[in-house]
Amino acid sequence: MNIKVTLPDGSVRTYKSPITVYDIAKDISESLARNTISAKFNDKIVETSTNLSNNGKLILYTWNDENGKKAFWHSSSHIMAQALEDLYPGIKLTIGPAIEKGFYYDVDLENRVISEKDFPKIEAKMIEIAKGKHNFELKNTKKADAINRYKNENNTYKLELIKDIKDGEITFCHHSDFSDLCKGGHIPNTGIVKAVKLLSVAGAYWRGDEKNKQLTRIYGISFPKQKDLVEYLSLLDEAKKRDHRKIGKNLELFTFSKKVGQGLPLWLPNGYTLRSRLENFLKDVQIKAGYEMVATPHIGQKELYIASGHQEKYGDDSFRSIKTPKESEEFVLKPMNCPHHCEIFKFKSYSYRELPKRFAEFGTVYRYEQSGELHGLTRVRGFTQDDAHIFCTSEQLDQEFKNVIDLVLYVFRSLGFEKFTTQVSLRDPEKPEKYIGSEENWIISEKAILNAVSDKRLDYSVVEGEAAFYGPKLDFMVKDALGRNWQLGTIQVDYNLPERFNLTYKGSDNELHRPVMIHRAPFGSLERFVAILLEHTAGNLPLWLVPQQVAILTISEKYEKYAQKVLNLLENYEIRALIDNRSETMGKKIRDAEIKKLPYMIIVGEKEKESSTISVRKHGGEDLGNFKIEKFADHVDFEISKTLRKF
Repeated sequence: MNIKVTLPDGSVRTYKSPITVYDIAKDISESLARNTISAKFNDKIVETSTNLSNNGKLILYTWNDENGKKAFWHSSSHIMAQALEDLYPGIKLTIGPAIEKGFYYDVDLENRVISEKDFPKIEAKMIEIAKGKHNFELKNTKKADAINRYKNENNTYKLELIKDIKDGEITFCHHSDFSDLCKGGHIPNTGIVKAVKLLSVAGAYWRGDEKNKQLTRIYGISFPKQKDLVEYLSLLDEAKKRDHRKIGKNLELFTFSKKVGQGLPLWLPNGYTLRSRLENFLKDVQIKAGYEMVATPHIGQKELYIASGHQEKYGDDSFRSIKTPKESEEFVLKPMNCPHHCEIFKFKSYSYRELPKRFAEFGTVYRYEQSGELHGLTRVRGFTQDDAHIFCTSEQLDQEFKNVIDLVLYVFRSLGFEKFTTQVSLRDPEKPEKYIGSEENWIISEKAILNAVSDKRLDYSVVEGEAAFYGPKLDFMVKDALGRNWQLGTIQVDYNLPERFNLTYKGSDNELHRPVMIHRAPFGSLERFVAILLEHTAGNLPLWLVPQQVAILTISEKYEKYAQKVLNLLENYEIRALIDNRSETMGKKIRDAEIKKLPYMIIVGEKEKESSTISVRKHGGEDLGNFKIEKFADHVDFEISKTLRKF
């Protein structure tokens, strides 16, 4: 029997069945076969050793593909698990997935402890195993046999996982003398792994539930070449220097307090200035684009989120509801702004001539993130979204969606994010229960997004299963200065919330119609955006955005009055400055200003006072010479205009 295999370029090849993925790669080219480490057949990840016996679409992955890396790192987690079992007999393995950069494995060490000082011996053992070039083999196992195995090992974690798997669908991955419960996605053999580095060790609750036992999670990364590891570690060192938590402390932007609570940032005066400037920047752009600013409370009745569907889908991620003395009255800390904006739209009746209505808000929301997942400003429990919701007709949807794309791109470019890709997230056709709304509306929504990104000529990919429960979305993946990808802006099309809230407008036919709702947030959350911006710029923020643009350094106390005069004149030009008149050496003042990454230092002494000028030094050490204050103001305006273009 012959099968037809369709390749990504659309070409079709015919093979005698069965045939392995590796043999197909080899038929295409020897070099491709050598480099292929994983594959996808009919949308399912398979091994290179998998026998194909049906017609279908085949995609081959190398190390350069994200799915190739995922298989590589998942396989490396198996190698680490074997090394841990060899070095620490009797431990209990749980799960070990690939993550965005590397992999981890959660293990129950019983009463033992693994720390970073143990990493070298674990790494050495992993490399020893890898050098054996053991093939990864995926084999089906009867459920009863799998249960007996883990009962004998007293591994309640694996038994819990098996309980949810149907008999006939249980597979184990084997290599060397090691095997582990696994659903697949591996490289051909261990020998492809040439370099390994364990990165950190942390505590993690089984299945993320704080009521369960805390396990030991070991993070690692691996590469097919030693030089790749060297480059990655160099990048990691640079990332540590750019850690937004460290920069935020040095620049006195934000802090956290145990008494206030985990994941609840406190914005210091400099941080508040930075936040305010970001908000004002976007507010001005939005008003020009026809948005109207609104404000909604920090809590809402539980029934509001039941009506929207958020309680059903995300209730477990919200804080416990607040009960009042009144019987059956419950409030919830606001987990999102969209239901509130639906109620604002319902305040009055609109005709089609009044649409679109664009409501924008910097709305603070609260979500109960697990304590182990909190991280600086990037993962918090209280954050402010630059949220807006557009209510429009179906005919207006295409143009409104494109207008939002233009706004998002303007925001990114004004803040120095020039490299980005986009991802169109659609439904998972195999799991319709994950979503709300009619099939017809989903088809219209998904088509609208695909048409918009195509017309705007965006670099985009399509991913099934990543849509919001109420509609498809377009996510912007920004690449920072270190080449890391961050998901920032998002735009979503929603036919479902208008239906749930019975939103209507009067059409040209004098009948009532449902509006379409567009959700959008260019920053996503201000907290996370600030964190990414700090790491992208290493704290050297754009001149228009930095909280303090100038430090005025006095040579001695004799020149404090002149420094105050300079400060007043700069304020007339809307230049943000501060005076450093401490009785410190000039060298110390300059060093402190450099640490705080102030863009300019103005030095004032006898010469400057007599000539009514200022001596200007740029962050980084460049001496710009003497200026009249009005000329310096022109210089600052020019520098700002180079980055902050008009919308």
